[in-house]
Amino acid sequence: MIGLISATAAGAAARDRLAAAWPDRTRVYGGPVADAVRAAFAECDRLVCFLATGAVVRLVAPLLHGKADDPGVVCVDEAGRFAVSLLGGHGGGANELARAVGEVLGAEPVVTTATDAVGLPGLDTLGLPVEGDVAAVSRALLDGEAVALRAEVTWPLPPLPAGAEGAYTVRVTDRIVEPADGEAVLRPPTLVVGVGASKGAPVEEVLGLLEDVLREAGLSRACVAELATVDAKSDEPGLVEAARRLGVPLVTHPAEALARVVVPNPSDAPLAAVGTPSVAEAAALVGGGELLAPKRKSAGSPAMATCAVVRRPGRGRLAVVGLGPGARDLLTPRARDELRRASVLVGLDQYVDQIRDLLRPGTRVLESGLGAEEERARTAVEEARRGQAVALIGSGDAGVYAMASPALAEASDDIDVVGVPGVTAALAAGALLGAPLGHDHVSISLSDLHTPWEVIERRVRAAAEADLVVTFYNPRSRGRDWQLPKALAVLAGHRAPGTPVGVVRNASRVDESVRLTTLAALDPATVDMMTVVTVGNTATRQIAGRMVTPRGYRWQEETR
Repeated sequence: MIGLISATAAGAAARDRLAAAWPDRTRVYGGPVADAVRAAFAECDRLVCFLATGAVVRLVAPLLHGKADDPGVVCVDEAGRFAVSLLGGHGGGANELARAVGEVLGAEPVVTTATDAVGLPGLDTLGLPVEGDVAAVSRALLDGEAVALRAEVTWPLPPLPAGAEGAYTVRVTDRIVEPADGEAVLRPPTLVVGVGASKGAPVEEVLGLLEDVLREAGLSRACVAELATVDAKSDEPGLVEAARRLGVPLVTHPAEALARVVVPNPSDAPLAAVGTPSVAEAAALVGGGELLAPKRKSAGSPAMATCAVVRRPGRGRLAVVGLGPGARDLLTPRARDELRRASVLVGLDQYVDQIRDLLRPGTRVLESGLGAEEERARTAVEEARRGQAVALIGSGDAGVYAMASPALAEASDDIDVVGVPGVTAALAAGALLGAPLGHDHVSISLSDLHTPWEVIERRVRAAAEADLVVTFYNPRSRGRDWQLPKALAVLAGHRAPGTPVGVVRNASRVDESVRLTTLAALDPATVDMMTVVTVGNTATRQIAGRMVTPRGYRWQEETR
């Protein structure tokens, strides 16, 4: 919950705007300001104070306990110009909150955390538990000193400018280790703990067994990703409570699925009870991985719990990111986040140049020229299979005539794939033209590099007969100058010569151009590969210099 506190009418107005935008996330605290801050500090995860920073410093100073416990605090000035991350920038979420407040109120977020200021990922912002000499290693990264990265397990991390062996180390492991001086230890969630339990097994017996098995195997409890068991035990109180105390999900699997898993220690008892010869080992191994601790029974008499531990296979992450049509303000916030999360960026050289300044220091860039789409897709998937966090970029929306299709054709289920939508060329051009896509429409690429012309022509004819608005991608190049005239001739057989046609070149870029013409007047020689051509249907009209397709056909009937 986010506590909101204000002292003046101007502050209250901004406070109320934020409360209206986030009704389920915020709570307004009234009354004397000091009392409101004390109450919110004790009850909320984060605070937004519409007060001067000096006043907030004096109010919260007596309430501070420690970096791990204090809520994040953001201050917004009376004029609503700035949202200042004052306390708990990383751990308390104040940096993220300042940016979110800024988006709602139109305020400039002010973030002074050192790693954020220079574009480095904070070790405490990676979503992983971190131990050891975090402050010293972070300072070394900031100062450009040699920091070694020791990844004992595979996990997709954002770029860390780690180099050769030096006085400082970032260690990624699920083993129990005592961090050395100058060492920060990251704890990825690599461990799956399979558990079996008799009816009524006490939670203390389940947790005691789990702790013993992890300790004897030399594995960190902080790296447990889930407890896994058979469906029949999904509501067993001891297992449900054990997962709750560990802060991990209880994942269940059908008995028939577990029965198919080959395990080293099958047993007749679970086979008779729940229909599978193994619960603990099979539930841990069902998703694959390395069995680090085989099945073991608890010490109770009789034993009421079993436990086994598996290190699940490391999974890389591939984000297929649409950059939009080119203008920086049409690049989505989600796309920005993915670019900064990636340790490896793969893309066409001219697209890489568009967003190079957004990448974190240390990002490895793999760029290539036109015509290497399949090669880029294979490269991105291969890097993800090595456990990297990869961003594969394309213009517009990556799923529309871009990189998502070849990448997903290469990718199997051994990596995580995330699609990040972008503003397509058709949408960017449509916004400039007016509302040409107000009714049913279709996009067709006229490039026959990957699709035979006979197929393209058949699709154009179908769109013409169906009276769909048509947006042509890749309409004409130096080596392909005959396809557009042929496509227009097909449409002309079903539409009037005066049908509106929009021609947009370099939509949203500095040299963009927008023309509204007609099907009969369009000169294909004025079109190139940087152009999108949108041909209206029989209902499309020019109104006040704009191209408009009505949402229904009633208007078309009324204007005849």
